[in-house]
Amino acid sequence: MGGLWEAGFKSTKFHLKRVLGTTPLNFEEFSTLLCEIEACLNSRPLCPASNNPEDITALSPSHFLNLGPSSTIIEPNYTDLKLNRMSRWQLIQRLLQEFWNRWNFEYLTRLQQRPKWWAHHPNFKVGTLVLLKDNRLAPQQWHLARIIEVYPGDDDAVRVVKVRTASGEYKRNIEKICALPFAEEEED
Repeated sequence: MGGLWEAGFKSTKFHLKRVLGTTPLNFEEFSTLLCEIEACLNSRPLCPASNNPEDITALSPSHFLNLGPSSTIIEPNYTDLKLNRMSRWQLIQRLLQEFWNRWNFEYLTRLQQRPKWWAHHPNFKVGTLVLLKDNRLAPQQWHLARIIEVYPGDDDAVRVVKVRTASGEYKRNIEKICALPFAEEEED
């Protein structure tokens, strides 16, 4: 019991160790970094907020903890700045951004795991809420989209979809989208 959040702790600790390395942080800096990481982890979308096909919002753990989505100020990207030229706040933001890049990549890859080509897997359906993969997003930012059209190949396997986001409609390869973790259970 509790395997799901224990796996989350394991993943968090793994990436936190890699990001921190031997960086010396005092108690306040470390607790600030942990609070920022907590906000990132609790911002991840879990399932659609409604069955309305026009709605492009998803519930996240922060909806239950804070009674609403978490909000954050988007900081500039500090990952390319030299360490000796940073203030302590910039250092914490850089560590957070490095953690986010590592953790987000692993999380989306885990959501997107597909069986072998010869094994049958369900196709994406019109109306499904999905995450768009984007490596340039700031911490706590997620691109959500609703599938409005599917384009099956000769073998009836969906390879390309047309999605609607808050900013417009786009065609995306299915390798650039991920289903939400609990969306399938809701549709069954």
